[in-house]
Formats: sequence, structure tokens, C-alpha cells
Amino acid sequence: MTARIYGPDSVTDRRDLERQALRAADVLRERGIGSGDRVLLKIENSTTYVIMLFALMHIGASIVLVDHREQADTTAETVRTSGAGLVLADDDAPLAPDTPVAFGYEIMVAAADRAPGDGHLDFEAWGKLSDSLVMWSSGSTGVPKGVAKNGARFLKNLERNAALVGHKADDVLLPLLPFNHQYGLSMVLIAWLTGASLVIAPYRRLDRALKLAGRAGATVVDTTPSTYRSIFNLIGKRPSLAGEFAHVRMLCSGAAPLEPALTERAVELFGLPLLDSYGSTEMGNVAFANLANPHGCGQVVDGLALEVRAEDGTVLPAGEIGELFVRDPDLMEGYLGADGAVRPVDRGWYATGDLGYLDADRNLFVAGRKRAVHRNGHTLHPEVIEHRLAGRGCSAKIVAVPDQRRGASLVFVVQDGDRRDAHYWREVICAVLPPFEQPNRVLVTEQFPLNRNGKPDHKRLAELAAAPSH
Repeated sequence: MTARIYGPDSVTDRRDLERQALRAADVLRERGIGSGDRVLLKIENSTTYVIMLFALMHIGASIVLVDHREQADTTAETVRTSGAGLVLADDDAPLAPDTPVAFGYEIMVAAADRAPGDGHLDFEAWGKLSDSLVMWSSGSTGVPKGVAKNGARFLKNLERNAALVGHKADDVLLPLLPFNHQYGLSMVLIAWLTGASLVIAPYRRLDRALKLAGRAGATVVDTTPSTYRSIFNLIGKRPSLAGEFAHVRMLCSGAAPLEPALTERAVELFGLPLLDSYGSTEMGNVAFANLANPHGCGQVVDGLALEVRAEDGTVLPAGEIGELFVRDPDLMEGYLGADGAVRPVDRGWYATGDLGYLDADRNLFVAGRKRAVHRNGHTLHPEVIEHRLAGRGCSAKIVAVPDQRRGASLVFVVQDGDRRDAHYWREVICAVLPPFEQPNRVLVTEQFPLNRNGKPDHKRLAELAAAPSH
């Protein structure tokens, strides 16, 4: 089967895409881009995005990834701090007037007149850089940081990933994710490494994305739990759309904790579980469930090690929740400093700041971030409480509001598409939790506010919690 790239309005085979990337690389070289130069990529998910990405990798450039909708002043600051000499952007991307920019379509037009050549893409020089990729942590719990990653380690991590999950050359991958983040970019490059086909779907227009999936014969879907929830709600209103996943053999999930109710709905609709995973921008991809082992986030990928530790550093036995520590040869090189230099990190055991546990078979279950809240003499971990509630069918995010008398008041924001009232959910919550963990206030929303990476937006949740009650 010939590997293809299915765009929203075009179909390109792998060899033709490679030739287009080689021609684009020639144009970029003529514009002064060489090995080690930093280039900021600000293009929406598209065939052009993939061609520009591969062209920059072939040149050996350091690629700084940002969201194509990012505000102009934020991009200007990123250009300044990263030292990027060029921004490759969409025509309509928000940019400051003095930005050194070349537009993706402009490069494509200039490359179209060139002889195709018989060469192949070569990522060896790119793979040697300490800053092959600069990506940004999600910022879901703080200020985003520039994460510098070595290209060879990044690609090796994806090879480990594909081997554990079971991607095949005849797969058609459908990532409903932004390509400028770890998860989405991983799927683009896994398609290339395995020789699989790739569907570039409009992930914010799920009705169109599902139709494109059906026409391309998508076999593997990757997206966030919040997007799966939206897909299932859409199918509930338009049941015929379920048929667009007729060829799908794996439904993969990542970037945020997965709730049991979503997996139950996936099994009901498609006879397939949602396969959870664990990783981060800093670490790369760490653990994956697969069809042979759909439990939790599955096993840690080959070559990595994971321990669950108590507060005093002792390693905890199976079933006990503690902080996750990962020994990872694919770990980032460091964070980007204000001067654009990479600040190296220790390559020993990496403290993730996440809580979870291993079962008796060493399958990983992630409970959430390690955020301690002190309330009425108790130390609570909100995301561990959220994890327990999810097991009882309650999708909640807990916001701690400073309280002079208690230390903190807890506002439980419950996601409920049926909009049952706060009294209903208070009864459900209080039946599960002991008194010292119970909410001071319950709010109900149809859907959690999300950031651009599809994760719950904690800043906006805090704003909801701080709003006066009616």
C-alpha cells in the first residue's frame, strides 16, 4: 500500500511529499537558512506544515514550534528570546510588523518551479543538535516554558512508542491534535518513520474531520479525552457519523487524564476501548496501553524506567499512590533561557510532579498533578480526589480558593452535558468523599474550558470559581 498524506483538500503520496520538501529546503537555503539556525514555525495543520517541517529538518535547522493563532506580541517575544532569524508562517498568522517572515505558500510557489531531483530527506545533521526542537510546555498549571529537545533522541522515542503501541505501515493515522505540540508532532513523525499514511483533518471541525476519516479509511485515531467527549456527543446527535470510523482498529488518548465513562462509551459505540497514554513535552512518550494490554496507561516503553515514590523518597509497592519518577534516555536537553541558550537538565531520575501508581503487572495509572492543598489541618491532593470521583462517574476539577479561616475553600467544577444541578452533584460527591474532602461549593458546566492543547485551562477554571455565586 502506498503511504499517502490526506489533506482537507488534497492527497499527496509519500514520495511526492518528500520531493516537495527537498525543493522547499533548497529555497530556504537560498534565503540564508543553514544548519543550526533557529526558525520559528507558525503554520496551521496542513500539508504545507508537514513539508516545511521536513524541509527544516533536512537543512538541520533548530525548529521553534508555536501555535498558528498565538498573539502577535507573544510571537514577537518568542522570536526575541529564542533568537529565531526567520518565521515561517501562514498568510493570516498574527505577526508584529517588523517580524522577519516568509510565508509557507510563498516558499511552496518558489519551490514548485524546481526540478524534483532524486534525493531523499536526511535528518542526520538535525538529529545532532541539542535544540533540534523547541516546544512549549502546555502552561496548564503555570507559565509555559521553552523545552529544547535533541532530534535523534526525539525520533528514537517515537520508534519506541510505535513499537509498543503497534503502529504498522498499512495504518492510516488520524491525529486530531495541533502539530505544534508533543502529541500531535509525534503522530506526524510516527507516520513518516513507520511508512504509514497520515490524515490531516480540521481537528476543531469534528463533523468534517469524521467525514475525512471515513473517506481516507482511518485506522488509528489519536486525540485528547475532551475531543473524544465531543466526538461521542456529536455522534449522539448524528448517529450515522459513527460509520466514518468503520476501519478504525485503535482509539488512542493522551495529554490529559482519561475517565472510565469515556472508555465505556467508546466500547458501546465502536466495540473498542480508549487506549490511554502518559508523557510530557519534557520527557516525550513514556507509557502506552495497547490492544493486547488496555489497562491504565499500560507499560513503560522499552528503554525507560519508572518508580513511584513516597514523600521521603522510598519506592512504593504496587497499588500505592506517590510521585512518578522517570529515568529517560529521551529526556529533553533543557529549558530555553531568556537569552535563547539551552539550560541543561540533570539526566538522572526526573521528578515529573505527577501522582500515580503501578498495579501488580506494572501497568501505570496516573492520578494527576502533585498539587497539595492545606485545609482545616488536612493536606489534600485535588487531582487524586478528582481521580476517585471519575471512577464514580463524576467528572470534576477542584479549584482551591484561599480562605483565611480554613486555609482553603474547595470549589468543585463539575462537567455535565445534561446540566444536572449543583445539589444533585453535591449528593454524589459527598457519598464518595469523607467530610474533610467535601466541597464548599459546587459549580456545573457543560464542558470544561480548554487551553489550545486540549487540556483543562486552570486559569479559566479559577476565574469560574472566583465568580460570585448567584
